[in-house]
Amino acid sequence: MPWIGTGKAAPILRAVMPWRRADDVPRRDPTPVDSFGEVLEHAPTMALLLDSDSRVLSANAAARDFFDIDPARLPASLVEVTLESRLFELVSGGEVRSEANLVHHRRTVQVHITSGPATGQAILFLVDITELRRLATVRQEFIANLVHELKTPITSLRLTAESLLGDPIPKDRRRFAERIVREADLMSKIIDNLRQLGDIEAGMMAVDVSRFDLAELVEDSLTRLGIERPVTASIPPNLVIETDRAKLVQALDNLLDNAAKFSPPGTAIDVEAEVSGGELLISVRDRGPGISPEHWSRVFERFYKVDRARSREAGGFGLGLAITKHLIQVLGGRIWTEAAREGGQVFHIALPQS
Repeated sequence: MPWIGTGKAAPILRAVMPWRRADDVPRRDPTPVDSFGEVLEHAPTMALLLDSDSRVLSANAAARDFFDIDPARLPASLVEVTLESRLFELVSGGEVRSEANLVHHRRTVQVHITSGPATGQAILFLVDITELRRLATVRQEFIANLVHELKTPITSLRLTAESLLGDPIPKDRRRFAERIVREADLMSKIIDNLRQLGDIEAGMMAVDVSRFDLAELVEDSLTRLGIERPVTASIPPNLVIETDRAKLVQALDNLLDNAAKFSPPGTAIDVEAEVSGGELLISVRDRGPGISPEHWSRVFERFYKVDRARSREAGGFGLGLAITKHLIQVLGGRIWTEAAREGGQVFHIALPQS
């Protein structure tokens, strides 16, 4: 039954939104009103009908699901039904439009209160905007981080160019020119990484599937990166995988490079692989100080750095893990990190294995 509660749907909706005046035409079949009742019942917006004492009389499907409302227990107080005292405060305060952080449900909702069908009644509309607020925060942090990352090389470029204007001696002139080239290369790398992320998110990256031996891929990566520390690779022989080789190479290179950067000199890096549950599992472990659990999910965000004090040259721009995550997702896999049992941090990749 739509719009479950103590009252009936048609009288409520007719009072809130009468679809015809009685003196316009002869009375017709009320099907349009009932149809609108069905729409409200199944609408994604939560709706609660309240009486003059802020008791909940009725709730549509979205509200019942969100607050886990048992229709048989209505009418009941707003706080009892929703477990959110903040909603009661907003209704009592008479604010027509507002936002509320729901403590019990850990969500943010947009609240709109309008007059109900009878004197003293009100209809409380709620829209969950938690994800919108999260995305807004991510966007603000992204812009702030991008400005921070670009401001340093731009400032260095300007200072170096000003030094060249002073007509320094040839030795200093060459050093300044090399500094300009280095900073320009760093800015170019940031832009290239951002463009690659944009292409991935826009679905513009084609997947070129091929079959290859995983052990050979790992050996090629280690040789190309020239990591100056022991690397222990534990990969079953003749382990053939079918995926986009270039994308997996880039993802694995980023993890190996990160492990080398954030580990004490001379400590080993472990690379392991196995097939389990229809997935190929690859792990890269370092023996560094590790990452606190509160950072584990955020290390894959753009420009996110656990240690802001590290220089750009030593710690990168905070884009490598974001690119790695998106590449693995393009390949149909998943990636996560956790603390290694014997210390350090380990990053896991899981790819579908046919």
